[in-house]
Amino acid sequence: MVSGFGPALRGWRERRRLSQLELAIRAGTTQRHVSFLEGGRSIPGRGLVLRVAESLELPLRERNGLLLAAGFAPGFPETELDDPSLRPVLDGMRRLLDGHRPYPAIVVDRYGVLVARNDALDLLFEDVAPELLEEPVNTLRLALHPKGMAPRVRNLADWARHILERLTQEIAHAPDERLTALLAELEGYVPAPGPPGPDHLGFAVPMRLSTSAGELRLITAITTFATAADVTVSELKLETFLPADAETAAILTR
Repeated sequence: MVSGFGPALRGWRERRRLSQLELAIRAGTTQRHVSFLEGGRSIPGRGLVLRVAESLELPLRERNGLLLAAGFAPGFPETELDDPSLRPVLDGMRRLLDGHRPYPAIVVDRYGVLVARNDALDLLFEDVAPELLEEPVNTLRLALHPKGMAPRVRNLADWARHILERLTQEIAHAPDERLTALLAELEGYVPAPGPPGPDHLGFAVPMRLSTSAGELRLITAITTFATAADVTVSELKLETFLPADAETAAILTR
């Protein structure tokens, strides 16, 4: 088990573009010790593994992976969403969703799977193929699938770029085979992105969505639970849709 720690540590360090010295300073050790750890000449203690993982800003799932590679048990639980111990967390999220009305809001997991939503989302999901709304609902697929929201997104090229760029950054930060496969699937739904259009504002690009109530212009804000000590909770995201103009706010309020 320990033999896998060195390559894993080196891989994460290089992915974060840190030198051995920079990592050593962050983790409170020496460059020589980091070198010995990566080369398998030193066996890390549990505390050092956790300090190194924190210094590398690893998500909790990846911190558990580094602990396992070093021969230790995972340090962070991964609780099922239907476990009673998570009920207070989910109840709090649902209160946030209800409080965001009349604007749409969702809670999704690491892979974009819908965990909870408010009823303001109905307007966004109208005319979506029923099979895309069967459990588990993947909101990223729903956004870009030809039978999903994509035909009604007026600025699909810019909105797709926004989604694909965000997912690409998440994979770069913490590689994941399932996320990589999802990215490949989503890329197949939209044409290869060209130069950014006039509405492209990075992550603030508004989605222009045609609905039965009129065109909506929405921007999104994403909240994560940074202090979570549970893998499942740490990977949940609260995504709120905000009106980008007065007309959108009026439509949603009506």
